[in-house]
Amino acid sequence: MNGVTRTDGDRRCRAAVLGSPIAHSLSPVLHGAAYGELGLAGWSYDRFEVDETTLPAFLEKLGPEWAGLSLTMPLKRAVIPLLDEIGETASSVEAVNTVVFTEDGRRTGDNTDIPGIVAALRERGIEQVDSAAILGAGATASSALAALARICTGEVVVYVRSAARAAEMRQWGERLDIEVRTADWADAERALTAPLVIATTPAGATDALASSVPGRPATLFDVLYEPWPTDLAARWSAYGGAVVSGLDLLVHQAVLQVEQMTGRAPAPLDAMRTAGEKALAAR
Repeated sequence: MNGVTRTDGDRRCRAAVLGSPIAHSLSPVLHGAAYGELGLAGWSYDRFEVDETTLPAFLEKLGPEWAGLSLTMPLKRAVIPLLDEIGETASSVEAVNTVVFTEDGRRTGDNTDIPGIVAALRERGIEQVDSAAILGAGATASSALAALARICTGEVVVYVRSAARAAEMRQWGERLDIEVRTADWADAERALTAPLVIATTPAGATDALASSVPGRPATLFDVLYEPWPTDLAARWSAYGGAVVSGLDLLVHQAVLQVEQMTGRAPAPLDAMRTAGEKALAAR
């Protein structure tokens, strides 16, 4: 999906992240760092506490100075009926995390989480895997599965806590045209021998698995970034395995958002990552 080319430095342009809760979001730090590096002195990026019930009214009051929005939970699906168009990537998982306002006032939705996962893995040299495991089956797991549909040539095993979640993930596999097998969370330690493990669970959910990390682990992608490192990621690193963090994902998806909203590419990945690391260290 093409970005907006509002690049007049003398014109103030606005963007923001919406969600609930939102106070913890690092997005203003990342986007602000990008604006500084790109010389977009007239741009601002804020955060607003918005939930499903207040989202329609929030969108309606936005003026022509707005270039785009980042969306976090619980808005990624709630926003879809309010948009004029959504891209193929967002449609594939029924989740929008990026809204760009075109010059003619149209609202277009995209999902930068999926290519962000792919880009974060590629940065660590992971271009393709022959199998993978996903820990968890929430909203992030569907994005992880969509990313794996691009780079995994074989089976993906998803470890879940309920039969309903297992059925959901198998349905996503059929929709995304990727081979999915589900397994019970009680057997999750078996996931740790996969060539690529993607942990999509909340803080603390994988702590008990840390003691089961194999002696020579492959690659772990843990989507959390705070607290960091997780027990699982710390043990994984200690045993010499490659670890991709939630901050890596956050930065890579934000890079794509900045490019779409500003029309400037490439966005400054290194500066954005450094700003994010400093902000987390200061918390």
